[in-house]
Amino acid sequence: MRWINHPQTLSILGLLIGCILFGMGSLIVAYVDVGAYAMSFWRLVISSVVFVLLARLFRQKFPQSRSALIYALLAGAALGLDLALWHESIHAVGPGISTLLNSLQIFFLTFIGFYFFAEHQKLIQLVSLILAVMGVVLIASPEFGHNMQAGWGFITGIISGACLAISLTWVRQVHYHEPTPLFSLMALVGLGGAIVMLPLMLWLDQDHMLPKTPHELGWILVYGTVMQCLAFGVITFSIPRLSLAVTGLLLLSEPVAALVLDYFWLNKTITSIQWLGATLTMFAIYLGSVKVRH
Repeated sequence: MRWINHPQTLSILGLLIGCILFGMGSLIVAYVDVGAYAMSFWRLVISSVVFVLLARLFRQKFPQSRSALIYALLAGAALGLDLALWHESIHAVGPGISTLLNSLQIFFLTFIGFYFFAEHQKLIQLVSLILAVMGVVLIASPEFGHNMQAGWGFITGIISGACLAISLTWVRQVHYHEPTPLFSLMALVGLGGAIVMLPLMLWLDQDHMLPKTPHELGWILVYGTVMQCLAFGVITFSIPRLSLAVTGLLLLSEPVAALVLDYFWLNKTITSIQWLGATLTMFAIYLGSVKVRH
């Protein structure tokens, strides 16, 4: 069992566990009778409280730069929208497809890097984008044939990926203006997201703001602590310790886990054409993620 103590092995296990936990979070969204914006609000509020406590425990300071504070709150606002739209997509097309669509954020990051930061792009990134589009078309075609909510599910899923890319870009800007410890940063991100989600929750989820049973309350607490805090923590710990290729490959375990759980647990009908499209899309995401980080 000596291999378990190897740092790289622990990092691989940590990244794999974190991504699978993220994928399992979509099942909680599908199960709990709370609105999409309300779930986003509670997840961010709970995680923000946890991260504030961790920041105080480890004596991490909050940024003093006004620009860093603003970008952290903006990153939270974008993350809140990402989660809410992803939740909408989950309710429309299921956890598996929605999580796969959300993973397309890597291509929005490529566009942001090219257009706003003059980052050089290579041919392989164009190829990966074309493959991803082909994969999404294969996934979408059967879904539109029997699901009246497919259009809304695909739109919200793809836009959620764009919001996640914007959130990650603004997190990068936080560190550009002032390097900020993880717990302090995530506390501010959670706060920014909760501020934006509160009015949207009160407006759009009036009848589905609160859990209706202690069981649902427990799952929301798990969603905020395990999926946002624990999963994010082990992923953040693991990524710097692994090669880019291994990281890009293991990050695909999130949509894979969501697809498998969706198929076997929620009895979601996924055709062979959709499995082919999912495989093609995940391969494209892998290509794009490796090159973007290069």
